[in-house]
Amino acid sequence: MTGADRFGRRDFLTGTAGWLASGVLGEAAAACGLAPDQFIVASRKLPTPSVKLLTDRLPAPRGRKLRIVALTTAWWKYSHADDIITKFIEGYGVIGRTHLPHCKVVGLYVEQFPKSDISRGMAARYRIPMFKTPAEALTLGGEKLAADGVLLVGEHGDYPLNKKGQKLYPRRRLFEEIVKVFRKTGRSVPVFNDKHLSYSWKNAEWMHRQSRELKFPMMAGSSVPVSWRRPPLAFRRGVPLNRALVAGSGSFESYGFHCLELLQTFVEKRPGGETGVKGVQALEGAAADKVLDGDGWTSRLLPAAIASVPAARKNLNRKRRRRRVVFRIEYSDGFEAAVCLTGGMVSEYCFAAEVTGRSKPVATSAFLPKPQRDHFSFLCNHIEFMFRCGKPSYPVERTLLTTGLLDALHDSRAAGGKRMPTPHLRDVRYTPAEDVSAVRIKKIKGVNK
Repeated sequence: MTGADRFGRRDFLTGTAGWLASGVLGEAAAACGLAPDQFIVASRKLPTPSVKLLTDRLPAPRGRKLRIVALTTAWWKYSHADDIITKFIEGYGVIGRTHLPHCKVVGLYVEQFPKSDISRGMAARYRIPMFKTPAEALTLGGEKLAADGVLLVGEHGDYPLNKKGQKLYPRRRLFEEIVKVFRKTGRSVPVFNDKHLSYSWKNAEWMHRQSRELKFPMMAGSSVPVSWRRPPLAFRRGVPLNRALVAGSGSFESYGFHCLELLQTFVEKRPGGETGVKGVQALEGAAADKVLDGDGWTSRLLPAAIASVPAARKNLNRKRRRRRVVFRIEYSDGFEAAVCLTGGMVSEYCFAAEVTGRSKPVATSAFLPKPQRDHFSFLCNHIEFMFRCGKPSYPVERTLLTTGLLDALHDSRAAGGKRMPTPHLRDVRYTPAEDVSAVRIKKIKGVNK
C-alpha cells in the first residue's frame, strides 16, 4: 500500500460522519423534522447496585496479604473446595462488584485426586506449593506455623458410609492435624471448617473444645444462611416466635444439614438466645406425610415457605409427591421447629415462621444463583472477616448444635423414626450475632422484612 492509498483513522471518522450527516442519517432527520444530532441519544444505563460486604466494615487493609493454608479432601469444578479455596485465590464477583480478598493462599494439602481434579492445575497456575501432609502444608515444609489462617474443606471425595448412612469425611482427623501443629509451634490462627464439624457429636464436641483451649477463632457451617433472601427477611434478637419450619430437597445428611443451619440462623434470635435442644425425631414416608398433610402447624407453615419460591408455587396443589422426610425438633425452652425435605417440591431452601402479633406467617427463601454461586462469595467474605480481625461474624456454637442435631436425627432414622432425647444438646447455649442483612431491612413488630 502506497502513501496515497492509506486511509487514516481521522480521515475515516471524518468521512463517515459526513456520509451519515449528508446521506442516510441526514435524509432520515429531514423526514422526521429532526436535526441529525438529535438521533444520537443515551441508552439505558447499566444498573450499578450497591452490594455491601461484611469486610466493608473493616479499615482499608495495609501491609502484606494474610497467608492462608488450605486443606481439602477433593477439588474439582463447583466442588466446595472450588467454591471456597478458588475464591480466596482468584477473588469473586457479586452482581457487578469484584472483591479480591486481602489473603494469599500459600500452601495446599489435597487428599484425593479424581479424574476431574483441578487442584494440581490451580497450584501450578498460581505457583502455590502442594504438600504431602497437612503438617507440611501448615509449616510450608519448615518448623514454624507459616499461616495466618486455615481453610479446612472436608467435603466431597471417595469416603465410606457407616451403618447409619453418614459419610465419614475426615474433618476431625484433618482438624486434629491442625491442632497438633498449633500445639507444637506454640502458635494458633483462625480456622474455618466447611459445613458440619463432623458426622459424630463426640468428634464435633472435641473440635470445639480444642478451639476454646487454644483460644483460636473458629467458624464453620453452611453457605445457605448468608445468601440472598427473597423476599428480604431477617430477625433481630428477641423476636417473639411461636414455631418455625424450613423446607428443601435432597439427601438426608448433605441437604438436611443446610436446612438445619438456615433454620437455626432464624430461630436462635428468639428471646433469651439459644438454650439447647431436648429431643429430635426423623420421620419418613407415611409418617412424614401424616405430619405434613394433617391440620397441625407444620402443614400450615409448609405452603407459606414453598410459596416464597416463585418457581415452586405450582407444586403446592400436587396430590402425589415423592418420598418426604420430616425432622421434628424440640428445644429446651419449649419452642418447636421442623425441617421438611420435600422430595422435589422445591429446589431452594425456604423458611416460614409464626410470629406473635402477626396473623400470617413470615416467609423467605435462600436464593442460590448459578453459576456465580453468590452464597459462597458471601461465605468467603465472612471467613475473610474472621481472618482479618480475629473475630467470627457468627458463633461456631450454631454449627456445633446443628452437627449434634444431624447426628441425633440419624439415630432416630436408624431406630425407625423413634423420638431421640438429646441430653447432650440441652445446654448448648450461645448468644446469636446480629444478622448483617438486618441493617437495611425495615423493622416490623420484631421482624425486619
